[in-house]
Amino acid sequence: MTKNQKLETIVPQWLENSKMRVKESTYVKYVNLTSNHILPLLGDIEADRLTTDTIEQFIQSRLNAGNNKQGKGLAEKTVKDLLIVLKDICRYAALCDVDIPCRFELIRVRGNDSEIQVLDKQTQLRLERFLMRDVYNLRKTGILLSLCMGLRLGEICALRKGQIQYKEGILQVRSTMQRIQNFNAEVDWKGRENRKTRVIITSPKSACSVRDIPMPQFMMERLERLKTSDDDVFVLTGTSKKFIEPRTYENVFKRYLMECNMDIVNFHALRHTFATRCIERGFDVKTLSEILGHANVNITLNRYVHSSMEQKRKWMSEMTLGVMY
Repeated sequence: MTKNQKLETIVPQWLENSKMRVKESTYVKYVNLTSNHILPLLGDIEADRLTTDTIEQFIQSRLNAGNNKQGKGLAEKTVKDLLIVLKDICRYAALCDVDIPCRFELIRVRGNDSEIQVLDKQTQLRLERFLMRDVYNLRKTGILLSLCMGLRLGEICALRKGQIQYKEGILQVRSTMQRIQNFNAEVDWKGRENRKTRVIITSPKSACSVRDIPMPQFMMERLERLKTSDDDVFVLTGTSKKFIEPRTYENVFKRYLMECNMDIVNFHALRHTFATRCIERGFDVKTLSEILGHANVNITLNRYVHSSMEQKRKWMSEMTLGVMY
């Protein structure tokens, strides 16, 4: 590789190298980030001109107007992923004796992500009553797994009976399900791609996401109704031959919300709600972080746990002059 390589030449080689060392779903994400954002804006720039200012301007442009479909900025998480990818591309380039002068440690991503969705206590109670009415409904059981144990959508869809240790009262999170782009899609007799995407089941998103969670008593009793000796059956369907993919299951959740005459929220609001209620009840952050499968406690504090106005009023009402001075 020559020293005056453009990024558009380096990226394909980096992708080929990455394909051998990352999960398939991660590789698909890399392809999307590079093809949709990095190459269109930075691909024609030579490596030695990728300065800190250049990358910083790129990052800011993605925060301000990175979503072409909606004319809005990209989510902060997506922009952070872009920065991680660029940093790894530069690391690879350096191994190939190509110097990229950007100092990534000086770049900070500060976006304007919308406030996370958390169910208020009355809404949560209404949803819980709706879900608990039908104890044999496996799809409703799955929603309770997120609301009362903090599981992610993909983790619930991939959950099998063998991951439920009834004797120990433990639920083992060992896999996740997601739909990814299919780069090897077959072509039908009319020359059309049969499958542009496909569903895969893999290990969770990180090592910390592989975890054992103690089950509340009511959840153990509910899961015991999954009467089968086959450890391979999916919890959401009760069979090993059929699963419910995350996109479909999120639509099921939205239908339940409409049945309850509730405002539509995304599925992840259940996990946000679980984390928020745990903090309100006095969970120590380290314990909660491990239950949620976070890499460190800062993620739990900064991304998922936000104090409600009710909590703020409670603590402020206890402030007196005698306490403060």
